[in-house]
Amino acid sequence: MSVTNSRKRFLSFNLGGVITLFLVILAGGVVRSSGSGMGCPDWPKCFGCVVPPTNISQLPADYKQKYVAGRVKKNQRFAKTLDALGYHDLANRIREDKSILIPEDFNPAKTWIEYANRLVGVVSGIFLLLTAIYSFNYWSLNKGIVLASVGNLILVGFQGWLGSVVVSLNLVPWVVTVHMLLALGLVALSIYTYHAAKVNGKPKLQFKGIVWTMTILALILTVTQICFGTDVRERIDEVAAHLQGYRQDWVSRAGGIFTRHRDSAILVLIINVALYALIRKGYSRHSVHQQLMSFTFLMIMLQILSGIALSYFALPPYAQATHILISTLIFGAQFYLLLNLYRTANMKEVKA
Repeated sequence: MSVTNSRKRFLSFNLGGVITLFLVILAGGVVRSSGSGMGCPDWPKCFGCVVPPTNISQLPADYKQKYVAGRVKKNQRFAKTLDALGYHDLANRIREDKSILIPEDFNPAKTWIEYANRLVGVVSGIFLLLTAIYSFNYWSLNKGIVLASVGNLILVGFQGWLGSVVVSLNLVPWVVTVHMLLALGLVALSIYTYHAAKVNGKPKLQFKGIVWTMTILALILTVTQICFGTDVRERIDEVAAHLQGYRQDWVSRAGGIFTRHRDSAILVLIINVALYALIRKGYSRHSVHQQLMSFTFLMIMLQILSGIALSYFALPPYAQATHILISTLIFGAQFYLLLNLYRTANMKEVKA
């Protein structure tokens, strides 16, 4: 196979990796909003099966005790890791957490939701593996493409492990935030390698003044909003544990973090409107810059609508998953805009 064909395959696999990473984030949002994280209590199989069971009669009588024991063992290992890092108090809290001893009843819907999430994750992993393999065709052109592709493959393995920790632990809210930030890191690395390959591995590094600064600011605000969102989700989980059937009261009990998340959305809108105006003024209507900002602005409008649905319609699960997906799409578009600003030779360049 020629180098040219191999590089074309790299771009195809890389693009597939980007798309499936967004699907993994969507699937993860569905799992979290539906409470399906323990739908499959073991890994890589699900209740010891390649194809998950559909009826409780397919499970052994002692399945609850078996998988609670497995969860306890996993948490104990994580506690040892925290001890080694010096977080002794947190490690002891995990060891003393009695809530993990409460077994969950088998729910076929939650089982298949979690199983579907794993299948999407496997497909994404395959794309990232193929991307890493074919990235070596760029070694002589841009070693950063190879290092980022291989690093992404390693990172996705760590992310999978951390995901299992997220659903196993009840006392470590920051793990959810780290899990989300790592997902953004995976997306960013995949977008970077795709962009670098598209521009033949040699992006032009040029400072673009106010447009560059505003794009950086918009990107930072988006990441901050996503972190606020994970904190809100954690707070909602705490409230929900005490107000089991009263979803309409969860938002009002979430406290200041929800208010900060809502109010900072106004700042996000203002900064992106200003950036949109700068992009319209400085770049051609058909440039990739305007296309990305138009897409970002559309996503922000949809994000606001999904936020309204969450606030006023008792946190419907579909809106939660949509809210998470849209926020990562905004991040992806802004990051790709930033990379294109890097390579712009002049303010009127329209070529992607």
